[in-house]
Amino acid sequence: MRIRIVDAFTDRPFTGNPAGVLLLGPDSFPDDSRLQQIAAELNLSETAFAHPLPPGGAADWALRWFTPATEVDMCGHATLATAHVLHTTGAASGTVRFAARCGVLTSTAHPDGSLTLDFPTAPLTPEATPAGLAAALGAEPVSVHATGPFTGDLLVELADEATVRALTPDLAALTAHSRRGVIATAAATGPGYDFVSRGFFPAVGIDEDPVTGSAHTALAPFWSARLGRDDLTGLQASARSGLVRTSLRGDRTLLTGDAVTVLDGELLVTL
Repeated sequence: MRIRIVDAFTDRPFTGNPAGVLLLGPDSFPDDSRLQQIAAELNLSETAFAHPLPPGGAADWALRWFTPATEVDMCGHATLATAHVLHTTGAASGTVRFAARCGVLTSTAHPDGSLTLDFPTAPLTPEATPAGLAAALGAEPVSVHATGPFTGDLLVELADEATVRALTPDLAALTAHSRRGVIATAAATGPGYDFVSRGFFPAVGIDEDPVTGSAHTALAPFWSARLGRDDLTGLQASARSGLVRTSLRGDRTLLTGDAVTVLDGELLVTL
């Protein structure tokens, strides 16, 4: 059984967001406990497990994602990484359909090597700033939005890009404020992107995620409404950094990015 580590939402190794990818046999997924053990061993923000489905159905592959601590309902960068492995190994071509907890997702490969994911747009619900959030985050929110069932995040708008970049939040305190995590964002001041973000997910075992594709299903409608354009580019300003190109299409959001395989190894235990 091969394990690949793929850096997603980047075209350069050791940047973007690394994901583990395991392509399994056609039967079914192993026990959840074994999948969780492998994800904990890799200790990446997510590890993706996929197996092929019978032809003629609504999807081509079944797909699940695990952090080192738990299974999650939706993950963008590990889906991009899985699609990258399928296309670069010749296991798939064109558009690939994935059956996941959040519904059927698709990935389309482009001649330049980039990939576009089709994900559900997060429904945004304005909320009053929860007591203690500003202290936990270390900055005063401009606005706060809940992001719906598949992510369970709080989207927190801050005053400017410099404030987002300077955050040093109290991660333990942040766990009280959302089911999955807190996404901090502001309009861009630098060239080459339209908005900036950082994502903190200590509740699922990830202190700061390098580049969060699923968060951009909320960032896309948020910033498209403010900037008056459906096609945007977001920079996630983690230490590794990465770019996500977003296209808002009503109840669907397209996420486009690059990926590069940095490790191809062998799992020496049975599943």
